[in-house]
Amino acid sequence: MNENDCLLSVKQLEKRYGPHIGCQDVSFDLYPGEVMGIVGESGSGKSTLLNCMAGHLKPDTGEVVFNTRTEGLRDTVTMSEPERRLLSRTDWAFIHQHARDGLRMGVSAGGNVGERMMAVGARHYGDIRRTAEDWLERVEIDTSRIDDRPATFSGGMQQRLQIARNLVTQPRLIFMDEPTGGLDVSVQARLLDLLRSLVRDMNLSVIIVTHDLAVVRLLADRLMVMKSGQVVEQGLTDQVLDDPQHAYTQLLVSSVLHV
Repeated sequence: MNENDCLLSVKQLEKRYGPHIGCQDVSFDLYPGEVMGIVGESGSGKSTLLNCMAGHLKPDTGEVVFNTRTEGLRDTVTMSEPERRLLSRTDWAFIHQHARDGLRMGVSAGGNVGERMMAVGARHYGDIRRTAEDWLERVEIDTSRIDDRPATFSGGMQQRLQIARNLVTQPRLIFMDEPTGGLDVSVQARLLDLLRSLVRDMNLSVIIVTHDLAVVRLLADRLMVMKSGQVVEQGLTDQVLDDPQHAYTQLLVSSVLHV
């Protein structure tokens, strides 16, 4: 595959906090419909990397080249702030670990979904409400709750609402930061099943950061393992988890197996 087939191409990305390395010399390509998992212990640099790619942090060096619909390949690091904001409302979406960070808690469930539609030009109230109802159904929230505020929802429902809010505009690239973190095991399983079906049905490209190897085993096509800000191993998910080559990856896998 050549560069023009890529949806996202990360090139030698680096972010430092004084003497501390957030991430260093990270490069990879992501193709349409592909899910990339990024794993590592706390402080490994995976969240720093995700936030640099998503435009929440400015890297010190490197490029994040996205294949835009209208202008082809663009380095999002050098985009203007308005351009990047538009991208984050249309072709990109970000699923936060804590749903409250990705929702308007004072706005109804339907309003949360409708707001993102209005940000890309939707204006017809009836159409917006019908689409919001459709999306609540898709994420397994009873449509009778459309006028309820997210604060009245359980943690799992809030996370599913955040997913509906983000996917309603049919983005092509989703950034996920520990989307199942802090949820009960049974709630995690239901959310993972939902995410897997949405990724497949919508042919989404996803970059997912997690410390949970079971999550990447279920969702990710490829896997990157980070330690101290650097990628120490990457490859097909099953290959990396079943036959880890780096000592740190071996330690991560064995610690799960012996829990």
